Amino acid sequence: MDDEIPTDIWVYYCARRLKVHWRTVDTEQLEELAADLACDAHLRGLSPQAAAALFLEPVTHPDRTA
Repeated sequence: MDDEIPTDIWVYYCARRLKVHWRTVDTEQLEELAADLACDAHLRGLSPQAAAALFLEPVTHPDRTA
């Protein structure tokens, strides 16, 4: 798809969203996690912020993941 966000930019914004939740975690580690998330076709099809939110859902809303 031509309008797809380049992977490096996607990873940057995903890691940035993860950093909002995990402020004390090293940015490099969050970038590695975001790069791993970018390998998931479903998550990669989402915006980086939406993918991070979906990944964080079991932590932020444990009652929804029964």
